[in-house]
Amino acid sequence: MILILTAILSSCGQGESLQSYFVFNQEKADFMSVDVPVSILNLDDQNLTEDQREAYESLNKLNMLGFQKTADNTEVYNEEYAKVMTILKDSKYQELFRGGNSSDGKIIVKYLGDDTSIDELIIVGTAKDKGFAIVRVLGDNMEPAKIIKLGDAIKSLDYESSELKQFSEFFK
Repeated sequence: MILILTAILSSCGQGESLQSYFVFNQEKADFMSVDVPVSILNLDDQNLTEDQREAYESLNKLNMLGFQKTADNTEVYNEEYAKVMTILKDSKYQELFRGGNSSDGKIIVKYLGDDTSIDELIIVGTAKDKGFAIVRVLGDNMEPAKIIKLGDAIKSLDYESSELKQFSEFFK
């Protein structure tokens, strides 16, 4: 019994997960949280290639959390961004790529899974003087190569007419 209790207590002390970070911060004042089904992307009507369609069908939902930076909360912003980066340093998160620059903003894409089957794709973006956003793309057996191809179709979406406009307005 003592051995089981020790195992439970030690597993609780492994640090914060990205999911618990979302849950803990979704109601806080400087944050905005949006959970949406993938169907909101309205890709069903798009002319998708076979690979894009397979990638789209492997997606389940999107969890988005944003922190809006203001002149009054710069210190809190720095603390929260550092927490996110600490969570993502865990070896279970594999890096897919990084981009951007220090003057406009940066993007980091990581994933949970292996090279052929992703269960969660994590996109963290920062925009100078605007804040940061984390998008968790949840799915089943998402294939990295096909997900990248799906990105081309997603880039062409009209966010102004979708429910995602609320999230994008958060950073304007």
